[in-house]
Amino acid sequence: MDSVIPLYLFTFTAALLSGIAAGIAGTFVVTRRLAVMSGGLAHAVLGGIGLAVFLSFEPLWGALAAALLFVLILVLGKNRLGEREDTVIAALWSLGMALGVLFISLTPGYTVDLLSYLFGNILLVTAKNLFALAILDLFLILGVVLFKKHILYVSFDEEYSAMRGLPVNLMSLLFLGVIAVTIVLLTRIVGLVLVIALLALPASAANLFSRHLTSMMILASLFAVLFNSAGLGISYLLNLPSGAMIIIVSAAGYGAARAVRVLMKRKREAPEG
Repeated sequence: MDSVIPLYLFTFTAALLSGIAAGIAGTFVVTRRLAVMSGGLAHAVLGGIGLAVFLSFEPLWGALAAALLFVLILVLGKNRLGEREDTVIAALWSLGMALGVLFISLTPGYTVDLLSYLFGNILLVTAKNLFALAILDLFLILGVVLFKKHILYVSFDEEYSAMRGLPVNLMSLLFLGVIAVTIVLLTRIVGLVLVIALLALPASAANLFSRHLTSMMILASLFAVLFNSAGLGISYLLNLPSGAMIIIVSAAGYGAARAVRVLMKRKREAPEG
């Protein structure tokens, strides 16, 4: 029992830090409607993980390199070559998965640890992962505090932002970069297959109750921490996969938030007396 308590304090810290990152970055995903792009990015980084494992490197470094390469190719393909964004995403999504499967098949000893990158296992989070999440949270919070107005303008009206002289393309690239890094760091929590849900569901639930960017980020972070903690607790009590349970709880939480929102709307519209 003594060894279990520190372990779950450790994993709760992971749930807390990852919830903050998911809430803030997820708000970018929801307000800028980047769910499809984020999903494509999450699946494409399997190629980087597979190559890193094949070459005996740290898989997260391979995932990070693949994520940033995905963003660069997506931006160049859209802005310089005039390709449709959905076409580039589909191509990178498929190519990344195919390369990941290829390199994994060529790697001797397909390990369970590698499966944790696909489906997540919060129990395998290391001190280095926590440190990286803490740095990401600090970067996100400082970025929002220092550039709140810029982020607000670019998130909701790019044309107006460009007219005001804001560096729209640069900020859009930074948004994509932040989302890419967040996705990579969250793979230990819920895995590449499920990470887009962790970004989108808490932020979507928060969007039901707030139209202001800052309050939406705060609420989304609170929802994400709650969903992470509840999913982790249920997975421990029932001996179920932690990543899957976190997403199931997140989906249930979003459904509950939607139901509350509908009830609130009906109550306001109901005639008095």
